[in-house]
Amino acid sequence: MMTGKANSMNYPKFVKWSTFQEQSAFRLPKLKMTFYKLLMAKEFAIGIYLFCFKVLFSIFKLFPLYDKTTFVTSFGDNCQYIADEMDKQDISVQKVFLMKSSSSIQVKDDGKTIVLPFESKNIMPMIRSIYHLATSKWIIIDNYFGFLSAIAFKKEVTCVQVWHAAGAVKQFGAKDPSIQNRSAGARKRFLDVYNKFDYVTAGSERMAEIYQESFQLPASHILRTGIPRTDFFFNDESKRTARNALLAKFPELEHKKIILYAPTFRDDGLNNGEIALDLELLYKELQGENYVLLLKLHPAVKAEHDLQDKFPGFIYPVNSEFHVNQLLISTNFLITDYSSIPFEFSFLGRPMIFFAYDLDKYVQERGFWEDYSSSMPGPVVSTTEELLKEIRTADHSLMKIASFNQKWNEYSTGKSSRNLVDFLFK
Repeated sequence: MMTGKANSMNYPKFVKWSTFQEQSAFRLPKLKMTFYKLLMAKEFAIGIYLFCFKVLFSIFKLFPLYDKTTFVTSFGDNCQYIADEMDKQDISVQKVFLMKSSSSIQVKDDGKTIVLPFESKNIMPMIRSIYHLATSKWIIIDNYFGFLSAIAFKKEVTCVQVWHAAGAVKQFGAKDPSIQNRSAGARKRFLDVYNKFDYVTAGSERMAEIYQESFQLPASHILRTGIPRTDFFFNDESKRTARNALLAKFPELEHKKIILYAPTFRDDGLNNGEIALDLELLYKELQGENYVLLLKLHPAVKAEHDLQDKFPGFIYPVNSEFHVNQLLISTNFLITDYSSIPFEFSFLGRPMIFFAYDLDKYVQERGFWEDYSSSMPGPVVSTTEELLKEIRTADHSLMKIASFNQKWNEYSTGKSSRNLVDFLFK
């Protein structure tokens, strides 16, 4: 595992740079051709998958619609809050959960609620899933799902997108810069998916604007209900339960100053487990000052598992066992970068620091909705030394955090799940 700044590439001394350049010049066209072939192979595989999906859906579409809500989820929390509110209001429709492996929730298959894995490798569950999609009156999704481009729901069906983030730093959807590298067919497919959204839930007017741009939708398709999972921040019992769950596993944290480091997902950090923070420096400087550091990394990142032993009493990896909102309740300082976590942490009015060590590269590759440094509700730093200074200074504008919260969460007032359920079923 690497800590601190990444090392630059090292070549054997006998390899001349000019020779390397010459070899690279010959290899570049071959690499481009290989990439093109891989991309075409991927598009072909997607085409086959969508064709099969469309055929099965068309067959099952011959069946009547039932009073049934099918959730398609790769995250889960928003869908879970909606389902719980349906139970609370005794909405008498069957619920079906089609779960991607990345989903963070656990739903019990009890007959009244059907739970199916939603992965193409699981043939029979996938066929059953397509049946439920074709025969449900309500479809609720929490991410981009390509199968939507290949199907057409009956006109009586309502499809609602409950996107997995309360706010947006990075551009996505039709505004994602990377789609310019995709084929015309792929770009059309993306738009076909967006056109299936009858409604998209928004927690703020700013997010409503972003959805209209990203999904190419008119204003009438935006539901200003708030974000269902943010109801958590208005429920004292839920917050107390979340804190107790963390302390049950780590009772020694009760009187500690907790720093949560939750960076955004990066493709190039998958296999090397790289953590850009200088963990050794943080341990040396903060361990004696009653601080602890919780690490919430993306589940796909293959980081080493010995960090807790290497930095005893200071570092606590908390990847899959706790939902991030459960951790936020106990967090004194949030350290993140380009993730959507700050939008929900702002409910708590606590300081956050933005460790954007690769800001220039990230802006160029991903594109941001707003100027990053001026729009974030806390200091932006690029080194661990700067980060340490900000932690100790703790001179963070709570008014700026409150303004940030109002900007992005104006419609999320603790009744978001109820607002959506009332709209759909009453």
